[in-house]
Amino acid sequence: MERIQQGFQKRTVAKSRSRRVTCEDVKRFGKNNLFVLFTVAAVVVGVVLGFCLRKYHMNYRQVKYFSFPGELLMRMLQMMVMPLIVSSLVTGMAALDSKASGKMGLRAVVYYTTTTVLAVITGIIMVLIIHPGAGGKDKMHREGKFEKVHSTDAFMDLIRNMFPPNLVEACFKQFKTGYDRRKVSRAALGNVSHSPALFITNVTQAMKLLLEARDELVPVPGTVNSVNALGLVVFSVGFGLVIGAMKEEGRAVAEFFNCLNEAIMRLVSVITWYAPVGILFLIAGKIVEMEDMSVVGGQLGMYTITVIVGLMIHALIVLPTLYFIITRKNPFVFIGGMVQALVTALGTSSSSATLPITFRCLEDKIGLDKRVTRFVLPVGATINMDGTALYEALAAIFIAQVNNFDLNFGQILTISITATAASIGAAGIPQAGLVTMVIVLTSVGLPTDDISLIIAVDWFLDRLRTTTNVLGDSLGAGIVEHLSRHELQEMDLHANEQMKKPYKLMNQDHENERVLGSETTM
Repeated sequence: MERIQQGFQKRTVAKSRSRRVTCEDVKRFGKNNLFVLFTVAAVVVGVVLGFCLRKYHMNYRQVKYFSFPGELLMRMLQMMVMPLIVSSLVTGMAALDSKASGKMGLRAVVYYTTTTVLAVITGIIMVLIIHPGAGGKDKMHREGKFEKVHSTDAFMDLIRNMFPPNLVEACFKQFKTGYDRRKVSRAALGNVSHSPALFITNVTQAMKLLLEARDELVPVPGTVNSVNALGLVVFSVGFGLVIGAMKEEGRAVAEFFNCLNEAIMRLVSVITWYAPVGILFLIAGKIVEMEDMSVVGGQLGMYTITVIVGLMIHALIVLPTLYFIITRKNPFVFIGGMVQALVTALGTSSSSATLPITFRCLEDKIGLDKRVTRFVLPVGATINMDGTALYEALAAIFIAQVNNFDLNFGQILTISITATAASIGAAGIPQAGLVTMVIVLTSVGLPTDDISLIIAVDWFLDRLRTTTNVLGDSLGAGIVEHLSRHELQEMDLHANEQMKKPYKLMNQDHENERVLGSETTM
């Protein structure tokens, strides 16, 4: 009986302790995740508030006034992007030796390529299974306009932006080919090529040349107001490698950029307090601005569901599985630490603007090595666009379906390759995928005008694919750190040995002085 009573008392004490620990855990969780809870609550309140305000039918000016707090958040985050990319990449590359940086870069590129290809395959499988484009496009709603661009010019612009001629200009502008419509007379050009001294002798000949003149789009160099992140990445990687190779001579410059990076991250911590407010008004403003919901039905509704299912499969099954296979760690614990960055991506619809929050989550909450995050994240936010690749491949086949255009295996393979390549050139800004979509459609001869069929829902899908992009970048940083752990440990040991050398020399000097002093005394 005594043993039974003792066992009962022990169980009672254990239960009371477990209850006490649970309460403490809840309080600790609430304290540690206060920003995350505020951000998630802001999304929910923003959605509810947006739908409640739709009945008042605000005009364009009123919507802009209402969305002003959200615009301030976007401007604050974009203000951090340029110095953060430069400082993080320079310090990250300077802290790595050429061997370690080469291996880390190779692993990152292999990861980016693998996940992008898997995203494209997932999108193609989903659109072929669900077949949302069945029924034609006669009853579908067209909305908005988009800027057309030739696929060759788009790829050439990508290469041009990798090497900006002016680094200061690259901080706020990037190169983009424009088009100028000019009247060109083919007959006149042909005659001039044979007879340079051609003169128009009468009015009849002049009228004939004017009637034969045709409008042609001529490519002209131009710029757009956007940070040339790709050019800054290329320069910063090269500059950081050179500083790292300079050893002691480059230490002062490396410390400057390291201090700059830490200062930017402290500013990000301040902005984080305002992020929930900005996200609330960004989401509510977009819902208020949205056109008639009745157009989002039928084929367009099925298309939206197909994209959502494809992105969820890639984000919640493919990427976590890849992370688990390589690291043997629970991917959802990792994703739990990324909640604030993911919600910020959902609100801002820009992977570049989310970059400061992503840094903070990975380094402060998850505890990844700064040498990895400072290299992998800026590069990933620039060229790793899993959600965009999935969306472009899926949307291209959807447009083929609404046009009753049967794609063979070769054309589907062409879409896969083109969507993978085009996603690399997509800027980390809202709705950048619509521009690169032209490249994918042109590759298989689909009408680019049909992009207007999907503009009505693109603002929403753009947020989901941006969230997928940020998740892919973050999991990639975790995978690269796991694969590079041995090189990082060797670098730490080498750094400790270098720090111990001065102390050894000082001790040796003291020992020599002691021996000399004792000999003098004798």
